[in-house]
Amino acid sequence: MLQKSLSIGLVQQKDYGSREQNLENCIQGVREACGRGARLILLQELHNSRYFCQHEDPELFDLAEPVPGPTTEQLAVLAAELEVVIVASLFERRAAGLYHNTAVVLESDGTLAGIYRKKHIPDDPGFYEKFYFAPGDGPFSPIQTSIGRLGVLICWDQWFPEAARLMALSGAEILLYPTAIGWDPGDGAAEQQRQFDAWQTVQRGHAIANGLPLVACNRTGFETDPSGVTSGIQFWGGSFICGPQGEMLAQAKQNETQVVLAKIDLQHSEKVRRIWPFLRDRRIDSYAPLLQLFNDPQNS
Repeated sequence: MLQKSLSIGLVQQKDYGSREQNLENCIQGVREACGRGARLILLQELHNSRYFCQHEDPELFDLAEPVPGPTTEQLAVLAAELEVVIVASLFERRAAGLYHNTAVVLESDGTLAGIYRKKHIPDDPGFYEKFYFAPGDGPFSPIQTSIGRLGVLICWDQWFPEAARLMALSGAEILLYPTAIGWDPGDGAAEQQRQFDAWQTVQRGHAIANGLPLVACNRTGFETDPSGVTSGIQFWGGSFICGPQGEMLAQAKQNETQVVLAKIDLQHSEKVRRIWPFLRDRRIDSYAPLLQLFNDPQNS
């Protein structure tokens, strides 16, 4: 059983040009969040580097590292020193020619509580992730920690209700998403607002549909496309924490590095699920078509 309340921190950062500087700024952000009372701290997707997936370059595989490895070792020492749980995001080298976009959970005693390898891998202009990452082959399984069972997912996973649902059905008590998403600078203001609203709304919907608090940590700042093919990405920040009814508890600004905190009531999910018993009323006898990629009308 979770404790009654939990303070959660988000560390929203931009790219500072090197692994060492990026990680140092993340560490300082963790220290700030801890100093303000956070016991669970989430970092953004691929926080050690720029978002390198804007173009395809085999030499960029050199950015990857094993898990456990150098970054997990540094963050493990930090987690044990501060007695906090840290959720970090790394480019993992699992084996020669096998790489993943991986979230790691460091327990408050410095041990590696578990990992999650991103399952939904995009392949779009400026987001060429299929070139770099194999999809995770593990289940949608929460990671047990001293502060509860964490349903950790990553970025593109955030658009898929199935992923959040399966985490909830497996006993997740909080949903967490490290992410890296932003605008094409060529899009107009109205289109940019639609995209941001959709990103936030779909995740708040996951919180509501599953009766769980949700935490999303995005990166911020403009990053160029080194290939020059696209006009780069303006990462929109906007990291946020919401409750199990989608209520906004805290939100970072869009264009600033920022450490944001919120305290969540860990008993509220129980109350919400009693009045909105979505899990009780699921018609699992009717959901078999979900296992098809698409239900072609002519075959119905």
